[in-house]
Amino acid sequence: MDVMGDKATLLETGRLMQSADRGDPGAVVEEARHRVAAEAGDVASMSVLGALLLRRGDLDGAEPHLRAATADGDRAAANNLGVLLHQRGYADEAAGWWRVAAVAGSAAAAHALGRHHRERGDEPAAEYWLRQSAEQGHVLGAYALADLLEHRSDVGAERWMRTAAERGHREAAYRLARALERTDEESATDKPDSGRRRTDTEARAAGRSIAFGADLLRSASHVIDIEDAEAGTECDGGTSPRSAPPATEAPAGAEPLQLTAAEEAEQWYRQAAARGHRRAALQLGAILERRGLLKEAGRWYLTSAKDGEPRAACALGFLLRDAGDEKNALIWWLKAAQDGDGNAANALGALHAERGETQTAERWYRAAMDAGDVNGAYNLGLLCAEQGRTPQAEQWYRRAAYAGHREASNALAVLLLQAGDTAGAEPWFSKAAEAGSVDAAFNLGILYAGRDDDSAALRWYERAATAGHTEAALQVGIAKVRDGDQQGAERHLRCAAGGGSPEAAYRLGTLLDGRTPRPPTGTVLGEPAAEKSECEEWYERAAEQGHRRAQVRVGTLAAGRGDVVEAARWYREAAEAGSLGGAFNLGLLLAREGSEPEALMWWTRAADAGHGRAALRLALLYARRGDLAEGQQWCARAVSLGPAEVSERAGRLRDALQQELTA
Repeated sequence: MDVMGDKATLLETGRLMQSADRGDPGAVVEEARHRVAAEAGDVASMSVLGALLLRRGDLDGAEPHLRAATADGDRAAANNLGVLLHQRGYADEAAGWWRVAAVAGSAAAAHALGRHHRERGDEPAAEYWLRQSAEQGHVLGAYALADLLEHRSDVGAERWMRTAAERGHREAAYRLARALERTDEESATDKPDSGRRRTDTEARAAGRSIAFGADLLRSASHVIDIEDAEAGTECDGGTSPRSAPPATEAPAGAEPLQLTAAEEAEQWYRQAAARGHRRAALQLGAILERRGLLKEAGRWYLTSAKDGEPRAACALGFLLRDAGDEKNALIWWLKAAQDGDGNAANALGALHAERGETQTAERWYRAAMDAGDVNGAYNLGLLCAEQGRTPQAEQWYRRAAYAGHREASNALAVLLLQAGDTAGAEPWFSKAAEAGSVDAAFNLGILYAGRDDDSAALRWYERAATAGHTEAALQVGIAKVRDGDQQGAERHLRCAAGGGSPEAAYRLGTLLDGRTPRPPTGTVLGEPAAEKSECEEWYERAAEQGHRRAQVRVGTLAAGRGDVVEAARWYREAAEAGSLGGAFNLGLLLAREGSEPEALMWWTRAADAGHGRAALRLALLYARRGDLAEGQQWCARAVSLGPAEVSERAGRLRDALQQELTA
């Protein structure tokens, strides 16, 4: 019968020891020699033979040899007898023999005894024995002591974690790196003016919710040492060989370079990852990805993913997708999702949704939700909303929102607001905004502005603007202009314009335009009389994004410099996009250049759309041509359209034309 699966499980738990000596002729001869010596009463051989049999999993064969050696005072045999009894389930009897060995100076026994007391909740006794083990240089003792102290938030935990890491304990190296990384993050948080900005890589990582920084369950090593009596040393139960701590080379004669917490954390991650710690490899990959070293990051993600870390497989998928290799990204996402990674399932859902395969997308979003990833419910809500299935969208948004998903709370509030339920929307906007949703803070500003509560609206706009929301910064800038705070207005308008808002660029241009001295008009030797000012540069940025008023203003400034071609280009672009001012100004420019028929066309278009000045120009044009009746009609149109100055002039012209017609 094939029992390899069961046997592998036993091996992983450490309950079945596999001998490394089987099949080695030298080891067989050595065992036979110890067996002969043990039968002749040699205590050391009894102890060694018992340890060999214990490692092999032959508990019945090992026990009499270990008891005999223990009776003759062999401390290694006492420790190993404790290991044997512990494996048989006799924990209290095992602890008794460990105590005997520990008192005799066995660091391995002190470690095992400390673990025994901790499992029973006796932390003072556990600390005492683990400290005895650690101070004798036992790596597992140092790690277990560090774990105990860290659990109690004792400052001494780092010292022993570092000791274990320096002696080659890969889990200690990983946890030391995590602690150093948290220290670095806390110090960065304490510096409000540190100027640190998230990189594009960090933003992508945050957007895809890979739990690179998630705290992992803490557990001390469950290895119990089998002590080698002949060599007088203790096996470390599977920890890596000892190695020196991380070091940074410095020039000869110079002081060693001081590493920052983040740099030291990276070096410990490297050591743990090099020894096969898959979570350390994942963390190292994340650090390198943030730094832009994507090729090396991919290698560590691949190492971790091959070792069975689903989050690394998911991260590798995103890295491949960003590099354009969607086929292999799909393979790794599929592997991660099948291993229970909800984020990878979400990525698969998004991929299929982009392809229009909504049923498959929904299946993966549900898989993400089943894996405990609340993003699955949110994405299902988005999918249903895109399909017009509003009741189902609301259902999934609510599910995600109740689980604390801030963007789902915002989306639910928007849905309720669209349905006219303002009272129901406001609490969800507030919940999302308080949880850090920038969009929700902006939406609250809109909500309060609609109620004419300008102070509350400005408060939420400012909160969103501080977090980088472009439209919120624009609204704050507009409010500051209204309140006469030009300095504050300029600051926020610059932020919004820099974020790509054409309206903000136009308003910033207007603000700066009011401070800019008017340049002389005309040309000098056929060249523009003045260089472009900063306000014109902002107008141009808005104009290039299709802002019609900015296009008209750029045209006006160009005309003022004598650049007729540039002015005509911008006026025409604005006019063709529907700007009445652009059509009127283009008509003026064309008329001056002698293109009266085309000017007539643009003025007619503007006047028909309600531009009073264009109507007055048409009246004057037709009057000059002698078409008094047509001129009188356009005068009447100009009088009705205004503004007041135009109405007055058009009225006088209408009366004059009437006199001519009745003369």
